[in-house]
Amino acid sequence: MFTNRLANESSLYLKQHAHNPVDWFPWGPEAIDRAKADDKPIFLSIGYSACHWCHVMEHESFENEATGKLLNEHFVSIKVDREERPDLDQIYMTAHHLLNRGEGGGWPLSVFLTPDLKPFYAGTYFPPDDRYAPQRPSFPKLLLAVANAWQTNREKLLEVGMNVAEGLQSMGDLEHNDSPLTEELITSAASKLKRSFDSSNGGFGYAPKFPHPMELRLLLRSDFRSPASTSEVGLSMVRTTLEKMARGGIYDQIGGGFARYSVDAVWLVPHFEKMLYDNALLVPVLVETFQRTGDSFFKQIACETLDYVEREMTAPSGGFFSTQDADSEGEEGKFYVWSEAELESILGDDARLAKAVYRTSSLGNFEGHNVLHRNRSDAEDSRTQKLELGEFQAKIRDINKRLYDLRAKRVWPGRDEKHLTGWNALMIVAFAQAGTTFDEPRYVRIAVNAAEFLLENHRSSDGRLFRTSGAGQPAKLTGYLEDYAYLCDALVTLYEATFDSRWIRTATELAEAMLKHFADPQGGFFFTADDHEELIVRTKDLQDGSVPSGNAMATTALLRLAKLIGRSDFFAKAQDTLRAYRNLLAENPMAAGQMLIALDFHLGPVEEYAILGKADDPETVAVLKQLRGTFHPNRVVAFHDPSSGEPPTEVPLLHGKPMVDGRVTTYVCRDFACQAPVVGFHARPETTV
Repeated sequence: MFTNRLANESSLYLKQHAHNPVDWFPWGPEAIDRAKADDKPIFLSIGYSACHWCHVMEHESFENEATGKLLNEHFVSIKVDREERPDLDQIYMTAHHLLNRGEGGGWPLSVFLTPDLKPFYAGTYFPPDDRYAPQRPSFPKLLLAVANAWQTNREKLLEVGMNVAEGLQSMGDLEHNDSPLTEELITSAASKLKRSFDSSNGGFGYAPKFPHPMELRLLLRSDFRSPASTSEVGLSMVRTTLEKMARGGIYDQIGGGFARYSVDAVWLVPHFEKMLYDNALLVPVLVETFQRTGDSFFKQIACETLDYVEREMTAPSGGFFSTQDADSEGEEGKFYVWSEAELESILGDDARLAKAVYRTSSLGNFEGHNVLHRNRSDAEDSRTQKLELGEFQAKIRDINKRLYDLRAKRVWPGRDEKHLTGWNALMIVAFAQAGTTFDEPRYVRIAVNAAEFLLENHRSSDGRLFRTSGAGQPAKLTGYLEDYAYLCDALVTLYEATFDSRWIRTATELAEAMLKHFADPQGGFFFTADDHEELIVRTKDLQDGSVPSGNAMATTALLRLAKLIGRSDFFAKAQDTLRAYRNLLAENPMAAGQMLIALDFHLGPVEEYAILGKADDPETVAVLKQLRGTFHPNRVVAFHDPSSGEPPTEVPLLHGKPMVDGRVTTYVCRDFACQAPVVGFHARPETTV
């Protein structure tokens, strides 16, 4: 019956609202000009396609004709996909916190703006009736109240909007601290993390519980710096967290991959949406924990997660899709849960084993059904079931395949098939790092394919990045800081996986673009480029959210590049950014995990490996395998086969370093001052592969 402007958009989330009775606009001049011409406030609704409560509010309110009539009569309504427009999401989510005295936000984000885009009221989900009154008003009553206030008390609303805009402007300020950048900042952060650690269930804090991958990687680095007597504390926290998560319902026991978060403290019932970035950020934690421990369990979960991404989240073009929905057939989690009767009908005699291993019951643990989860390891379960370990694992693999094949016949959750530059870059890192650590060339090829897709389709002829592209559609929207920073860092990782100098060349170009278009002379980087559309404020992402802050990743990438190619301007800007963020590092480390990782690298000492050898020589292969299999986060690695010609000009670390006696030769340097070369392969006792 209804079709609005969103039908022409590329975003799946916007298209989902294309047939609402609401006269939706996408964000842009048409909507803003209409609000000014009609003298109406703007209702801004921000969400994303995999968001459960976004679907709920659409069904209850935006599909309701009476509610649509209220919106159309009194407001100009704008719908925004937060994944395409993180700049708008950041501004107006921060406004929500200011308007609601720091109370938690979320999606759908519902904000009321003046025609000049200043926010004066904000909330998240609003119900269609008074079921949650008085704490949360019904949406129709709220619309009428705001419309009445706009007519009768507009000066007050304009004053509120002006105050919020001023507050947003001041939040981008950074207080420079001339105190030295020291290791104490890292040890202090680790101590604070330990105080909030859940020793029983892993993770930090209480329900709902999120993975916090940056903080887990920071703990591994803090341990690496610690004396031997205390260096297992952080590792134990990381191991406990990863084991509990990987055996919980937040991990898809049948198909692999992690859901967004757990609604409880024990990782049992997930919020079933699967996000590309969560899985991209968790894989490096698993890889590094494997490097530290040699425990094949972490390798298994990392590989299962990557195999899931390859199978269900990778386009034929090589790019990665963004999300899988929490809902199918209108029900949250329906695709993923099981009744015991289903297990018995599918598995026959093996149902007893599946029910015991996956802890099911006739009553279920989620709305009468079972989220599959485990309490024990394979070794523990095999003993309980009186089976040899190999036989037990073979049976579980067979059970999982049968359940997966049956599940694949269900109605699948929706998949948002847009490609986001920054999120794709995070997944490139995951595949490249796992591919080199596990000696799995297939993973490296997937990373290369994705990088080639981005550079061919998300980069303009003048070297600038686009944010997003839809399936079969051209890229659009100017890239944000995180797109440049994440991709720059990913290309450095890809160089160390392939030693193809084109990745260093392109990473350098992206770093130069960051400095030109995003750097703030007063410290750090802006979220948007200097030629981005003008918004009410030009913000900085001061803290990590569900993904690392762009400032933190820009600092990380610049430091790594500086060590590989000797660019003092890259190092200087990275160090300047660390100093600008020093107060945050000291006061709120839970919000600065990635920046603390960058600080750890900055403090070093960073070892610069220059390796010269024949690429197919067994000794060369052994040297590279040893390096890649051990945990040593503060290093960069360059390699060149002299038989292919001169070393690439892009990597000066390789210059002036010959092979010795025709054998693979390793130069270990610090600040481009090198020790005597090591000739041949020499196994080290800490090698874990």
